[in-house]
Amino acid sequence: MTEIKIPKAYAPLFDQSHGKRYIIITGGRGSAKSFATSLHLCDDILRNPNKRVLYTRYTMIAAEMSIIPEFTEKIEMLNALPAFDIKTKDITCNLTGSDILFRGIKTSSGNQTAKLKSIQGVTTFVIDEAEEMTDEASFDKIDLSIRTTSGKNTVILILNPTTKEHWIYKRWFENYLDYITIEGQQIPVSKHPDVVHIHTTYLNNIKHLDKSFLAQVERIKQDNPAKYRNVILGGWLEKAEGVVFENWQTGEFDTSLPYCYGLDFGYSPDPTAMVRVAIDSKNKRLYLDECLYANELSVDQLIEAVKSNLNSARDLVVCDTNEKRTVAAMAKARINVSKALKYPGSVVDGIRDMQDYTLIVTDRSKNLKKELNNYVWNDKKASIPVDEYNHLIDASRYSATRLSLKHRKRKK
Repeated sequence: MTEIKIPKAYAPLFDQSHGKRYIIITGGRGSAKSFATSLHLCDDILRNPNKRVLYTRYTMIAAEMSIIPEFTEKIEMLNALPAFDIKTKDITCNLTGSDILFRGIKTSSGNQTAKLKSIQGVTTFVIDEAEEMTDEASFDKIDLSIRTTSGKNTVILILNPTTKEHWIYKRWFENYLDYITIEGQQIPVSKHPDVVHIHTTYLNNIKHLDKSFLAQVERIKQDNPAKYRNVILGGWLEKAEGVVFENWQTGEFDTSLPYCYGLDFGYSPDPTAMVRVAIDSKNKRLYLDECLYANELSVDQLIEAVKSNLNSARDLVVCDTNEKRTVAAMAKARINVSKALKYPGSVVDGIRDMQDYTLIVTDRSKNLKKELNNYVWNDKKASIPVDEYNHLIDASRYSATRLSLKHRKRKK
């Protein structure tokens, strides 16, 4: 078996005598995060029996084309190809019986893959590109199933840091912060007692990077320092780059203004989201107050939650049009419900309308602030936002559109 040199920073990944359950690997582009992890996993199942690795990405399409070749390369580097049986969705070491299973957490239909938590004997749970996993509950369901007694249980998260609103930062960084200095920048690291945190950058791997990549890095460093800190050095962002709404601030809700409620239906993993919206057309301000953000509500529970958040039985609730039965049930329960205005281009029109206002968000609206910091353009020129972090924002848009239209009619 060939011995391969890797950056010293990855030593805790290969020597897990630290005994911690969670290993979080962060860093920027070119830092060899995925390379080091895949090499470790191949080496681990080659050396040790009773190992079963569940290797996941939030979305994984055609593992045999995207990920299996990467692992095959590492096995070849270890000069151990004859010892492995390589298939389209798993790799087995014939010497030890240990294996690696490659799965997606999110199915093509958009729901969590229920079978993951029922896979037997998993000792190591890996999430590559973990920043894409925005639902902490989905992580917990799998994490809590990793409890085999046949060996040490390990959970490895590999990610390029995004915003500080991400649950990974909230859970393992926010109250356990320390800092390291890289190129004069203070980069947060986790000192959580249950975590081994490995943070690397291209500087740890510079010997293996070509000149064109290094030249590109230097250009980013000179032209866009904020991008350099996040994308290259792996620092966390206060808000995502290219957010749709920059025109918001925290403040009190103005109860003297005309208002209504917006409701966006969900179940799991997407939540049901409700927000109260008031409009100050004269001063161009929209006031937003998060009322409900919950998963897996039955129709009866949803109706009760909506009613409990209304100031009056006469209050208008503007909701998504996709759940006709739920809307009918709400109307039968004497909720003053109305369907949101939807037509081709209504999303963009609603966004543009809201961008004309300053958004005043109440202090308690934690999930709404998270969405505002992470709702970004997929293609700004084409006015196409990414369909994520938008449940309360969609609910706000339904209400804002209705209130804005009423104001325009009054002016006429």
